[in-house]
Amino acid sequence: MDLETVADELYRLRPEQFTATRAARMAEARTAGDRALADSIGKLRRPSLSAWAGNLLVHESPGEVEPLLRLGEGLRQAHRDLDGAQLRELSRQQRVLITALSRQAGQLAAQAGHPITEAARHEVENTLRAVLADPDAAREWASGRLVKPLAAGTGFPAMGEGAAPAPPRPAARTAGAAKTSKAAKATGPGKAEAAERRRRLTRARKEADRAARELRTREKAAATASREAFAAKKNWDEAQQRVSDLTAELQHAREAQQQARSAEQTARERARTADRGVREARRAADAAAEEAQRLEAPEQ
Repeated sequence: MDLETVADELYRLRPEQFTATRAARMAEARTAGDRALADSIGKLRRPSLSAWAGNLLVHESPGEVEPLLRLGEGLRQAHRDLDGAQLRELSRQQRVLITALSRQAGQLAAQAGHPITEAARHEVENTLRAVLADPDAAREWASGRLVKPLAAGTGFPAMGEGAAPAPPRPAARTAGAAKTSKAAKATGPGKAEAAERRRRLTRARKEADRAARELRTREKAAATASREAFAAKKNWDEAQQRVSDLTAELQHAREAQQQARSAEQTARERARTADRGVREARRAADAAAEEAQRLEAPEQ
């Protein structure tokens, strides 16, 4: 047993199971003579409901982690380089992704036996926004050991549907400025910078498109798995009810069998008593008949 294994176990558990299991693992470590491990386990904090749901997403859907992290990298680069139209498109993809993953986290929590509230789901969404915006938050979330939801306060700059980056203020074109501009074009650094920006834009678009495709694939798989889990749960409930019904029928049959056996034993005892009475009556009748015959016989 080591701290990594125990932490992975604890942060998968429902929050109400955390404290008791942590105490059990601390006791095991002390019994094994590892007081340092016991102390480290004791420092692990119980997660909030929304943090637990975010951890579930990491542990139960690991395929969602890497695409989200890559999209975050692409978005952070895009917010430094892209134009307003592209930013709005990436922001739309960001909203779709966050909504889908927060919904999936809610489904995983419900399947684990502890549905989350709407307020907790909003906290999951804020955590995912922070993951996309902040590389430190992304690393913390990807560990699967959140204790509380992450704040999205350091997210991307707000970009409304009609917003676009403010264009630079035009400078007065003097003769000297014109000469400087011509010289800059001749040397070519502006063209090189524009070419590099286009390359970064192309990479960011490819990453965003690939992440969106992976998201759609994962959503379909999650929806299918959720339907299958619901159907399996329904079948299990029906089978469990059938077992309960058959168990009750078997109990009634056993009680009826016991009653029948008791009645049979009583009837057998009565039959034996009656047989004894018949035999005794037959012996008495035979004796009486012999006595009558003897008395009827003439004396010699």
